[in-house]
Amino acid sequence: GENMEFNKILDELNQASLFELYRLNQAIWAQLEDPGRNKLAKRQLRAGQEISYFDSDENRLIEAVIINVKRTRALVRNKHDGKGWNIPFYQINIDGTDADIKSDKKKGLDRTSLKVGDYVGFDDNDGQEVFGQVIKLNPKTVRVLVGKTRWRVHYSSLSPVLDGQTGSNLVLEGEVIKNG
Repeated sequence: GENMEFNKILDELNQASLFELYRLNQAIWAQLEDPGRNKLAKRQLRAGQEISYFDSDENRLIEAVIINVKRTRALVRNKHDGKGWNIPFYQINIDGTDADIKSDKKKGLDRTSLKVGDYVGFDDNDGQEVFGQVIKLNPKTVRVLVGKTRWRVHYSSLSPVLDGQTGSNLVLEGEVIKNG
């Protein structure tokens, strides 16, 4: 199908009550478990096929190869670490959909807009801006690797780092190098 506008949908969901979210969640689960939808997905998958699937813990797509296709799940092997996973078809990005959700916040980010591997900036305890790479997403905080130091930072304290825009610091392979 056509790519959905995730940001627009999230804006609507932010206005919904807890009950409305729960009710919608149940309707979505019914669609995810629908035998007809799963049969259609299965027809598009085969052993040896290169795919990407969405990992909710890392909030990003993972490149993998299908080892075996079952009734509603596929056994896959990650390209980056060789680990095998038995995943439901609904995690597989069959249509090549852009899975990123961008935050429109000026300061601070949220869990839906970050993924493991992203570069972010934040002020350290001395008020100096530092840059690092996201290594883990927790419910309230993010683990950020700055050089060899792991920081726990609240989402609201983070800012995105755009390519080539790291202020007075350069980010090179997770190391922070001061200019001047």
